[in-house]
Amino acid sequence: MKKITNHNGELSENYKEEDYQDLLHETIAVIESSRVQIAKQINTTIISSHWEIGRLLEERKLDSKHGDSVVKRLSADLKAKYPNMGLSPRNLWNMKRFYLRYYQEDIKVQRSVALLPWRHNLLLLGHDLSSEHVIFYANEILNKGWSKDMLYLALKSEYHLSLQASERSNNFAFTMSNENAEYANEIFRSRYHLGFIDAVEPLKELDLERHLVNKITSFIMELGNGFSFIGNQHTLSFNNKEYHVDLLFFHRRLRSMVAIELKIGEFKPEYVGKMNFYLSLLDKLEKAPDENPSIGIILCANKEHLEVELALQDINKPIGVAEFQYLLPTNKLKEMITNEMKKRNEENLEQ
Repeated sequence: MKKITNHNGELSENYKEEDYQDLLHETIAVIESSRVQIAKQINTTIISSHWEIGRLLEERKLDSKHGDSVVKRLSADLKAKYPNMGLSPRNLWNMKRFYLRYYQEDIKVQRSVALLPWRHNLLLLGHDLSSEHVIFYANEILNKGWSKDMLYLALKSEYHLSLQASERSNNFAFTMSNENAEYANEIFRSRYHLGFIDAVEPLKELDLERHLVNKITSFIMELGNGFSFIGNQHTLSFNNKEYHVDLLFFHRRLRSMVAIELKIGEFKPEYVGKMNFYLSLLDKLEKAPDENPSIGIILCANKEHLEVELALQDINKPIGVAEFQYLLPTNKLKEMITNEMKKRNEENLEQ
């Protein structure tokens, strides 16, 4: 039995060593499980202070024409007292922009941006986004852990518009129960942004697969909640032959295996027949009795909706076809680099 002392060094209680270790481990578990919430609360406090500073500047009618010298002096005095809070004149004006952009929005929008890091909010401020699109990006950032660079790429490629414009290309309504089909349409998208693989030139299919496997956590975050990775090049043995599924997942709520085939070119109708065959093998060889039929997703560089619709017309397995993007067009890449260099130079001058 080990004796535990209080802060004065006096004996307070007697504990068995295992009791103390249980206490220690449970305390650590509480802290670990709360880290994300703590980070959100800290971030919310920072955003709240920026909001209030922006409100003060607006209420005192300070603008760049008539209040520039006041804000410069305010910045100097604040930086002397709080040197690490990012209180440059430019940032103070950004706080006013932030307040003006959202103070008349409904509470849902305000709560969404309050949870975001400040640099992410600045990127959103730099684009003319509707309230709906602000909430969309906020959810992507929070649910998928998007970095500032990931958000920058998504905004530059107008990711929110491409999702809206893309027609859903699947046969879920005809091959799944109404409840599962509706939920599957919420989960599986028509386009996926794979900028996290850091590719600077087109990849072959096996190279693309390797990049995705190496960054499987990022890929699962892009897919959404509920996915567990089973493996890549998953082997299915049947009739003395072996077949290989590029990527295999399991989705907890759908209770289904999800097979993903990667195609670097445009969609071809024959891809559907191959996927249908793989799903039949998965259901025959590996599906548990309490699981739902397997789902197939064909990821390709581009697709023609009507062609996909016709290819899926007589297929009885649930299959969807989605596009992916992992490279920026050259002109947008150059613009991104130029803007980033300009921004860093401006920040260095302000410091």
